[in-house]
Amino acid sequence: MRWPPWSSKAQDPADTDDKQSLFPFITNKSDNNPDNKALLDWAAFTEPRTLIPTLILTTAILSAASFHRSYLRRFPDAPSIDAAYFRRRSILGRVTSVGDGDNFRIFHTPGGRLAGWGWLPWKRIPKEKKELKDNTVHVRLAGIDAPELAHFGRPEQPHAREAHEWLTSYLLNRRVRAYLHRPDQYQRVVATVYVRHFLDFPIPFRRRDVSYEMLRRGLATVYEAKSGSEFGGEATEVKYRNAEWWAKLKGNGMWKGYRRNKEFESPRDYKTRVGLEDQANGNGNGKNGNGKNKK
Repeated sequence: MRWPPWSSKAQDPADTDDKQSLFPFITNKSDNNPDNKALLDWAAFTEPRTLIPTLILTTAILSAASFHRSYLRRFPDAPSIDAAYFRRRSILGRVTSVGDGDNFRIFHTPGGRLAGWGWLPWKRIPKEKKELKDNTVHVRLAGIDAPELAHFGRPEQPHAREAHEWLTSYLLNRRVRAYLHRPDQYQRVVATVYVRHFLDFPIPFRRRDVSYEMLRRGLATVYEAKSGSEFGGEATEVKYRNAEWWAKLKGNGMWKGYRRNKEFESPRDYKTRVGLEDQANGNGNGKNGNGKNKK
């Protein structure tokens, strides 16, 4: 049997009836076709038996493409995230590194394990730094400020290492869901982040708000910058401020004896002070030597 059936070459007479039944839009009958060449019968394309399967197939293809774009498309970094995601959508990913007490990086895994991440060979999560470079989303925890680690020659704040170590042990190599609020000027996304732990007492796999957990342990303060603060809603801000109040009352973390400590300096006070010092020294208009104050 020759393919395609409307080939202009001579047809085998034995195949004519079979082809006519399989391809009703092919015809050899025409007064202007003395050589009996196969011709397209365009009227057959408007018949329901042709239109309906075509519409079903086209709709299925377009729906699959739309579903993939909306739910299964992977973002390699924060700048690549669509603006439509902010304040509407969340992303799921595995934490690959923790940079400070309030920011970390995740490898975006859309669809999670149900989509094959972690067990399908072509959907593995990289472990090597060279594979992760420029391939992770930088996340800034919404609503909180953690003590600063040592940066650019500046000494670390008290409790900065404690906050960093706790966040690392709580998140590293775990799957988290980040509800995106907005991008910031440092190519990060500000997000409210949730994580589940199998050994969470008394309810295993309970969803925990990471920012809230840091506040209640006294490892961070409520974000108090004059601009750029983000909580994801008034109710969340109230919850965070209550958590900080209780941490102060109980003397958790950085709040232990802070009222008697005349040298106590909050993360916001620290950044204000070093910003003024940098400005006085002509070092980047109040920013660090690279022209950035990543808080």
